[in-house]
Amino acid sequence: MERRTVHVAVYDTLADWEFGYATAYLRDTSLHRPPRPGIDVVTVAERREPVTTMGGLRLQPDLALEDLRPEHSAMLVLPGASLWDAGDRNAPFARAARTFLEAGVPVAAICGATAGLAREGLLDDRAHTSAAAPYLAATGYKGGDHYREADAVTDESGDLITAGPTEPVAFAREILARLDVYEPEVLDAWFRLFSASDASAFEVLQAAQLR
Repeated sequence: MERRTVHVAVYDTLADWEFGYATAYLRDTSLHRPPRPGIDVVTVAERREPVTTMGGLRLQPDLALEDLRPEHSAMLVLPGASLWDAGDRNAPFARAARTFLEAGVPVAAICGATAGLAREGLLDDRAHTSAAAPYLAATGYKGGDHYREADAVTDESGDLITAGPTEPVAFAREILARLDVYEPEVLDAWFRLFSASDASAFEVLQAAQLR
């Protein structure tokens, strides 16, 4: 089976905690049944210059945004960052998300990235969530009727995933489900373990590794 690539956008003030569960378990193959290759994770920035996360980590991007093509990607992941609410610096990433969605390639956005998508008009007609409804309303978008009070939401098309800043595990759950990384019962156990420290879930995951 051919390996797939997920592109993760990186920029200054990137929220370190919001995408780690997803990227770690996209690459991990220990629970894949039937066995399949892991998914490559490639970082993309506006330019191929180092960026500094909110936590002070310095990241060297793999790819410049101008070279990103939907046909070469399984998904575009947009983490949150302070820059999403500080002018138009991150607007090019929202425009890239439009290109992906128009090409039928999924996009996953969390925290401030959801506001970027709202400003781009991408949430006007799609089910979505975020940090809070008033946060998105402040963007002036027209999608308030499609807002859902949920930990994470995948829209009806299956191609847009959104979550708020306190839900990195649920965000990862939706990403892993959309990319069909785990069988449903394994994904359910994975989520119960990391979201609620459910000890019975560990037994399910251990059994999956031994199959």
